[in-house]
Amino acid sequence: MGEYIGLDVSMKDTAISVRREGKRIWRGKCASDPEVIARTIRKHAPNSERVIFETGPLSVWFYHALQSERSPAICVDARHAKAALDMAANKTDANDADGLAHLAEVGFYREVRVKGFDSMLTRTLVAGRTKLVRIKTEISNQIRGLMKTFGLVIPAGKGSTFEANVRARLSENSELATIIMPLLDAWCSIRLRAAELTRRLIGDACRSGLRCLGTV
Repeated sequence: MGEYIGLDVSMKDTAISVRREGKRIWRGKCASDPEVIARTIRKHAPNSERVIFETGPLSVWFYHALQSERSPAICVDARHAKAALDMAANKTDANDADGLAHLAEVGFYREVRVKGFDSMLTRTLVAGRTKLVRIKTEISNQIRGLMKTFGLVIPAGKGSTFEANVRARLSENSELATIIMPLLDAWCSIRLRAAELTRRLIGDACRSGLRCLGTV
């Protein structure tokens, strides 16, 4: 009979529980490093059948890293597992690991499809660009609002037009310029970085489309 392992993962440590033939045979804790965890599993569960852990911030990295260590890693839906884990008398990392190991043994879990690193990189690119665009808009709105207080209304316009209009209006108030210019400089820098990520996103999309067409 093989072993069934539950991992309760946190940023610093991971609680590990190993079950075989309906009984817990070992439990402990180690650093939240897939290589260290895989080494610990090989030591205490050389015939591991399933190694399960819940979805979370580290789940993509953990899944692929453990798979590369030839560990039978399975990522399970945290909300689905919560009902079973909440049945434990005392809510601790060790008890959660025990509960996950039990779910691994009886097969009562909902496996989650873990995306590849390429897919996650694209999602990160989209998220990063979206954040920069949002910050750029917030700064431009802040500049408009601050200058309006002094009767300096910025005409409608985006990009370089907005920048030129702000600079032109600030020429009328040098004292206000010492306050607004740092904001405008930050806006210009963020606009540049957002444009860089936009070009990269478009380039990736074009390359992906060409691969789908079989032309590259």
